[in-house]
Amino acid sequence: MHLPETFRQTIKSVHGARGENWLDGFGELVRYCEAKWGLRIVHSYDLTFNYVASVQLEDGTEAALKLCVPHKESRSEEQALRWYDGRGAVRVIDSEPDRGILLMESVKPGYTLHMIQDDKEAMLAAAQVMRRLWRPAPAEVHAFASVAGWTDGLKRLRRVFDGGTGPLPERMVELAENTFEQLLHTSGQPLLLHGDLHHGNILAGERDPWIAIDPKGVIGEAEYEVCALLTNNLPADDQIGILRNRVNVLASALELDRIRILKWAVSFGVLSAFWCVEDGVGDPMAAIGRAELFERLLSELQ
Repeated sequence: MHLPETFRQTIKSVHGARGENWLDGFGELVRYCEAKWGLRIVHSYDLTFNYVASVQLEDGTEAALKLCVPHKESRSEEQALRWYDGRGAVRVIDSEPDRGILLMESVKPGYTLHMIQDDKEAMLAAAQVMRRLWRPAPAEVHAFASVAGWTDGLKRLRRVFDGGTGPLPERMVELAENTFEQLLHTSGQPLLLHGDLHHGNILAGERDPWIAIDPKGVIGEAEYEVCALLTNNLPADDQIGILRNRVNVLASALELDRIRILKWAVSFGVLSAFWCVEDGVGDPMAAIGRAELFERLLSELQ
């Protein structure tokens, strides 16, 4: 099967040699899925970090097939979807997480939250999805990462650049490090969060108005969850005004602390910038720019 070169390069950049091996065996992996589930690939969707396609099963049922390089996040995604069991999220039909295979229900009509032009309406729709998804962190053994563990990314940054911050501004990295430490020591109830709930991961559905896809499955407090949504689908002009309104709408709808949201958002922006550097994908300075906007909003409240 032909895979776009941009997708192939992303897989190699993020996963290295494991990604190259996965690409080499991709055709065989698809044939395995066709044989096991009697499915037929109808068409693939826009490819970023994973292969996702619309498929038809033997009985004519439409479904979605997701294939990825097996890694911790692919296993936690599958486990999170099992935990959600269709409540606010896409349902799993079958899976083989150790092979990076996920067969899911087809979400129709399936357009994303990007299609909602009224920004307040989009925020309120996303808030409804969050309320349906969130539940107390599981007490038993699980594969979920934690927000606390994710913040160790800045420690890796220091190691990679011999104690420095590489292309990232020292002041912003220090601010994120100190803010993360303060937030983690004062965190509220640990919840099972989606972890990447932005406009592109919320689809219009039939059984529910909006359905989440692609959860990371991460343990943390509620205020952290809104960060990805805040920084997605921003217009070119008046970004500070849009972000201020988004924070206010989400904090009110979800009964969250505005200051904690903004502190997470500042720190998350810096961490996202390092992930861009680490994976060789995305624009780290754009992420820093968004973190600086949240810093400005935070200064208005303090």
